[in-house]
Amino acid sequence: MPRISLIIPTRNESQTIRQCIQRALEAFEKAGLEGEIIVADSSTDQTADIAASCGAKVVFPQRLGYGNAYLLGFQEAGGDYIFLMDGDLTYDPETILDMLPCLESGEYDLVMGSRLKGRIIPGAMPALHRYVGNPILTWILNRLFSAGISDAHCGLRGITRDALYKLNLRSGGMEFASEMVIEAASRGLRIAEVPITYYPRRGDSKLNSFTDGWRHMRFMMLYRPGPFLLVPGLVALLLGLILAVVVYIEGGSRMHSLILGGLLLIIGYQMLLAGMHFRAFGAAWGLSRSSGMKKLISYHSLEKELLIGLALLAAGIVIGLVVLMRWRGAGFGALDAAQNAMVAMILTILGIQTIFSGMFISLLLLYNGHQDGE
Repeated sequence: MPRISLIIPTRNESQTIRQCIQRALEAFEKAGLEGEIIVADSSTDQTADIAASCGAKVVFPQRLGYGNAYLLGFQEAGGDYIFLMDGDLTYDPETILDMLPCLESGEYDLVMGSRLKGRIIPGAMPALHRYVGNPILTWILNRLFSAGISDAHCGLRGITRDALYKLNLRSGGMEFASEMVIEAASRGLRIAEVPITYYPRRGDSKLNSFTDGWRHMRFMMLYRPGPFLLVPGLVALLLGLILAVVVYIEGGSRMHSLILGGLLLIIGYQMLLAGMHFRAFGAAWGLSRSSGMKKLISYHSLEKELLIGLALLAAGIVIGLVVLMRWRGAGFGALDAAQNAMVAMILTILGIQTIFSGMFISLLLLYNGHQDGE
């Protein structure tokens, strides 16, 4: 079995793949290492043919995507140590020799290259990525998962075979880079960093700053919805509830305050429900192992959610009918019942939100086959 497996995902890298593979093989030979190179190709040019002619094993993912390429590459890899590297020569393949000792020592399970601690050649990384996007996303990831790294999205990294088997990797897109680090940190893997040099790529970049950034953020929200949705939602809901109740009890003509309170209440409640949806999806996807989460998304819990939603909806309808009858008694003329009408609207919206939330989670469980049969 090869001692090292180097996986390279490619999509139209015919300009660089030959040199990339040759330099990797030269690095292996220089260090006296047995190694294999696996190219997971989704190209429309001659990348696959060139890679094969250089001695690489070429495989073809069924779906496009950065993560899909690596997931297939992992299935084909036979090395004790598995390295990941882009095929555009933004990384020097010889750097693998600087990273390998971290894994061979047995002290670390995953080794990450760090461009931010190393050297970035002018023109290699846009200023938006270098000073804003990458540092912010890495900081958030460290705060949520205690990964303790400086460059969460570096494409040059290595992992032991035993450690790889412990990770539940599923993402097919660019968020795979975050998923690998999150899974490693969540499962207690020991992570090392090695400063590296980052070079300008040849050819057009396939990154989309905002779309890819959102994918990484969305994936972190899937693992930890609390700081993004649950906590802000709870704060907005409590503020809105207090303001709406105080204004309603005091009466008067403070409609603007009641509208603001109702708006905060609805927004906060929707954020809480969205947080529940993220957690439910994470549990159905196998990301959450919390017994509390399993109880929350059980059918018994969902039945309670539907009952609560129906109760809120019924209360809103009753108050609304009372207002309507009073309006009818006044000959559909002027009526001083705006606050009651506002309360009816708020309760009706909350009820509908709750009902559809329960229905959504029920469908999610049904789709993923998590019914308890009761």
